[in-house]
Amino acid sequence: MKRAIACLWILVGLTGCASGVSESVTRTPVDQALFGPSAMRLHPVFTQLDDWTGDGQLDGIEAVLEMQDQFGDPTKAAGRVIFELYEYKPYSPDPRGRRLVAPWEGRLDSIEDQRARWNRVNRAYIFQLACDVIRPGTAYVLTATFELSSGGRFFDQLILQGEKPTVSPPVIAPPPPPAPETRPTTHRDPTSAHTPPPRADQP
Repeated sequence: MKRAIACLWILVGLTGCASGVSESVTRTPVDQALFGPSAMRLHPVFTQLDDWTGDGQLDGIEAVLEMQDQFGDPTKAAGRVIFELYEYKPYSPDPRGRRLVAPWEGRLDSIEDQRARWNRVNRAYIFQLACDVIRPGTAYVLTATFELSSGGRFFDQLILQGEKPTVSPPVIAPPPPPAPETRPTTHRDPTSAHTPPPRADQP
């Protein structure tokens, strides 16, 4: 009896240990079709010119790349992304002007790449694109081309409006203080001064 109880406890312990083991599960074709990436965008709010060193100078562009499944929810993807920066041509069907710098390449092929780029708050990938030609108050066009490891390609572009230069308000001088009130001075002619009447003892 005791031996049977001991064997039962050993079996329960082994079952409990086995239930805590997490095995790697490969995404099935059905899962890939349902929850795999079906669209990509450069996040229009969080992608912007940035000063990540805190020295008051623009260091480059912080690009926030969001992958979406067919339901419009954020998801992950593996592959390679190419970023390119262009001058902005307003009032043109294609706003891309002259390309300014060599393309940036970002990879999401490994677990280390995924951990380094993935942001849990935004649920998107973040890339810091260092660039020394950008200027405050200037608009640019940033493009992103993502090549999936499983095949396929996504493309998106975003117009970066840049930072508006700080304009100091005009200095308005205060009005001058009012002049002190002055009273007119009466000038008397010495010849017309009042002459006292003669005394009685004078002839």
